[in-house]
Parts: sequence; structure tokens; C-alpha cells
Amino acid sequence: MAEFKDYYQLLGVPKTATQKEIKSAFRKLAAKLHPDRNPDDPTAEDKFKEVNEAYTVLNDEEKRKFYDQFGTTDGRPPFQPGAAGGGGVYTNINPEDVAGFSDFFQTLFGGSAGFSGSYSTGGFSAGGRGGDPFAEFRQGGVPHQPSRQPLRQTVEANLNIDLLTAYKGGETTISFDGRSLDVTIPQGTRNGSKLRLRGQAPGGGDLILKIGLTPHGTFKLEGDNIRVKVNVPDYMAVLGGPVRVPTLDGNVEMTLPKGTQSGRVLRLKGQGWPKKDGSRGDELAEVRITIPDAPSEDQLELYEQLKALVDEKVPEAAD
Repeated sequence: MAEFKDYYQLLGVPKTATQKEIKSAFRKLAAKLHPDRNPDDPTAEDKFKEVNEAYTVLNDEEKRKFYDQFGTTDGRPPFQPGAAGGGGVYTNINPEDVAGFSDFFQTLFGGSAGFSGSYSTGGFSAGGRGGDPFAEFRQGGVPHQPSRQPLRQTVEANLNIDLLTAYKGGETTISFDGRSLDVTIPQGTRNGSKLRLRGQAPGGGDLILKIGLTPHGTFKLEGDNIRVKVNVPDYMAVLGGPVRVPTLDGNVEMTLPKGTQSGRVLRLKGQGWPKKDGSRGDELAEVRITIPDAPSEDQLELYEQLKALVDEKVPEAAD
């Protein structure tokens, strides 16, 4: 007897939840429970599978209605082979697509439990053929029921994203195999990370996306730290004072020490890349001293005065 699965509880939504609420709940849980984000949690894979299974059912109006009508809290199958009496049970689950989901799902929508009446899939209809729901799979006149553990091909593809997108996370849309797929990027995704989209490869296999971070014009990721270059006017480097520094979360103000030399690196604690423990690395701000591109007459005069002051302090060479 299959153990009952409360799909609403798994997604943390009420039975009255709208499709928008269900989708939102799934995205949050998928980002939180993704195995790639929980490499040290041996239960992460199973938790992620349960959430994916719940969303597969509740996100589809037909499957959701069927689950609400026939799913039972004691785990009993909604019907047994021949029990429907030709009443016509409809589902859009392909028998080959139930492998990998729970026994409850397979009992409810396909797998070990048979079907009577009409049976339809997304690609074909096999109803009304003497109660044989797999008539379309006949090979050489012999009825053939697909295996519950079919061989599926895993496909790997590259997905390049911007550094800020990887830092902030969120949803992005990709085009694969002529289809548009919504992909949730976990916050703090790193270069080389892999995202698994279950059942999205041709033939129902998994699509694995290998993340690549494209170069950013301002920020450079170095381990857990972010490196930036900060242009500082020459007079500010001498006098010190507040300067504006870009960070992943926006500009911040930093106090520049007096007499800062070009190339000096200043550390901004906790402004770097997210770590697994919830903390963050640091930002390393490298100072680059600049001079006016087109100095005005007044500026040139001041530079002349500065030069004269410096010359007065330089001792003359001995004869």
C-alpha cells in the first residue's frame, strides 16, 4: 500500500491556493532545497524530489483535480484494475514518465496499478481497446507495458549568466530544444555550478545546466572575495576623505586614509560573495590615483605652485 503524499503540505500551501501561489511556493523551495546548494545534506535529493513531484501534480489543473478527487489519506489506490467499470478515468501522465516519482504517485497516475476505461497521454490516446491502456505500445502484436525504470538520457548544456545575476539569484528564461524553460538561479551561484532540471531533456531525461559567469566590467570574483578598482583624484589621495565605492549591493561610502598610494588595497568586510554558512567574503578595493584629463588654467597654476614647493625642499647636489 503506497504511503499517502500530501502535496499541499509539501509545498506549504492551502488547498485553496491559486496556481500563482503554488508556482511561487515551488520556486522558493526549489531554490532552498536544491542538492547543489546542500552538498552536505544527504536528504536534500529526496526532499527536492518530493517538492518537484508535488509541483508536477498541483501545477497541472487536470492532475490536481484528479488528486483532489481520488487521493486518500490512508494511501489506498483510488481504483484497482477493472474497478472503474469502464467509467473512463483520464490522466495526462505518460507511463514512462512516472519512474522516479513515489509509489503513491505511480499508483495514482500510472505504473503498477492498471487502468480501465479510457486512458490518454499528452501524445496519444489509447482508450476503448478492450481495456488495454497500452495498446499503442504493441510490438509485433504482443502487448507491451513500458518498464517502470526506463533508461533516460541525461543531457548537459552550458548556461552563461552575468555575475550580478549569479549573486542575486532569481528566475531567468532559457530556450532549449525549441521550448522556453523557466530556470531558478540560486543566490550566490558560482562558476562551474550545475543545476539539474528533472525531466526536461528530450525523452524525459534530466537536463543539467553548467553555469558559467561572464566577465563583469566592474567586479571580479576571487574565491569568496570581490575585487574592484576605485579611481581616486590625486588630491584626495593626499588629503584623504570620503570616496564612493561600488559593491554588489550598490555604492557605499568609504573613508580614504591620508597619503594613500596608488595600488593600495582597502578591505570592506562582508561585502563579498555569499558562503555556504550564510556569511560573506570581503570586497577588496584597489586604489587607482588619477589626474585631470584636461586640467583648467587654475588647476595648472596650482600644480605649478605645488611643484615650486616641492623644488624648494629638494637639496642641491654637492659639488
